[in-house]
Amino acid sequence: MKVAFKCRVLFVALALSGATAFSAEDAVLRNGSVIRLNHHDSRGDITRLYLDSGIENYVDVRREQIERFELLPEPIAVSAPEPEPVRAISLEQIVADAANHYGVDVDLLLSLIHAESSFDLNAVSPKGAMGLMQLMPDTAAQFGVRNPMDPVANIEGGTRYLSELLALYNHNLTKALAAYNAGPSRINRYHGVPPYSETIAYVARIERDLNRRKVAKSRLNSKRPDGR
Repeated sequence: MKVAFKCRVLFVALALSGATAFSAEDAVLRNGSVIRLNHHDSRGDITRLYLDSGIENYVDVRREQIERFELLPEPIAVSAPEPEPVRAISLEQIVADAANHYGVDVDLLLSLIHAESSFDLNAVSPKGAMGLMQLMPDTAAQFGVRNPMDPVANIEGGTRYLSELLALYNHNLTKALAAYNAGPSRINRYHGVPPYSETIAYVARIERDLNRRKVAKSRLNSKRPDGR
């Protein structure tokens, strides 16, 4: 069989192997060979087989050497599956989940977060404390918080830390809060709240806010028909 090649060897090899990406039909030759092509046209005794959608890459084959053309089925367009919607979760729910998991009062957590960061997700202190519960790098590492700016991870780590402090001081809230602010070593050194104005004000601010939350919740519950 004499075939006039007007294209690079690479394209011919692809055509004979059936690997041309944009082909639309196969040319079945009488000798059993198959050439996959995009389209073709007749030029007298010659049929020009175009290997892609352009006009530069082609193979010329004598008409009598072609047994038939076989149209290839159109590819079926498969739509990508719709991604599952991301379930929005509120900060209150994140706090509630952490509080329930570690047995910490949810209002206490909210008051502590208010004092630490004013609910600013991106809060960073001059000393390097990060996120909602203002975790120091060492504390974050201790409780496996890889990204302290992630609110879920931050609250998870901070709540676990607070729960351990409450257990350490037999649920003495004042000591646990002071330890959260100044560190357990200073609580142990002074056998209670250390004489630091920052820590004293910090504990008082959280306890006042916690009391306000409890009073407000109690008043709200008293107005409900079921008293809950």
